[in-house]
Amino acid sequence: MRIGGDSLMAEQLANQLGEGGSIPTSPLQFTVRQIPKGQTYDWLLRKHYAGRIPAIITDAFGLYDRLNLVGVLTYGVSGNRENNKIGVYDVRELNRLVINEGLAPNTCSYFIARTMREMPKPLFLMSYSDLNQSHHGYIYQATNWIYTGVSKGRDIFIDAVGQEWHEKTIWDRYKTNETNRLKQLGFTREQKLGKHRYFFILGKDKGQRKEMLGILMERYSILPYPKGDNQRYNASYEPTRQGVLI
Repeated sequence: MRIGGDSLMAEQLANQLGEGGSIPTSPLQFTVRQIPKGQTYDWLLRKHYAGRIPAIITDAFGLYDRLNLVGVLTYGVSGNRENNKIGVYDVRELNRLVINEGLAPNTCSYFIARTMREMPKPLFLMSYSDLNQSHHGYIYQATNWIYTGVSKGRDIFIDAVGQEWHEKTIWDRYKTNETNRLKQLGFTREQKLGKHRYFFILGKDKGQRKEMLGILMERYSILPYPKGDNQRYNASYEPTRQGVLI
């Protein structure tokens, strides 16, 4: 696959082959901890714009301001199994990120970088920015992820409790993709545009990261970062206040 001719793309590659940069500084009161995935549900259902719980959450993290939970981030695997491996390496998707309003401007960057330090290596991290919401992925650009273009549009299925399912997961479970039958099972179908797709390489050393980059480039082109006006959404909902759970 090709690399477009842009100095910013050279910077993307340099950052990936290095250590990815230092963790952005953050007010001393912030800490990041792994949390039970159920602790994220109120945030994901009522504060995140999607209003849904990802089909599979493998890792969940909380951002704490002293003892109070002020943000959540989750990683998972895709319902499309083709997206869960690149070469011999596993892929985890950063599938939800939401924090309270009014925090310091670099808080999201700090939160993402801290969680990445807790993930196993070697691993590809993948995340999407939703064109359906006019998002372009500036948080991933700020944290030196690699941009690989726009994914294909697809149908998603929403069950009665608001959880989203990939069509392949539906087929594996129910052996049908027929609309009326899915309605009977409590699903609604939504058509979605493609999304901006980003990757971050977590390798054990520079040599492994270089190898992983080569494998990634066999599948995807590396492109200049997209630009545009982001659409803001209302994230003012205050989840039930939770302190550190021991």
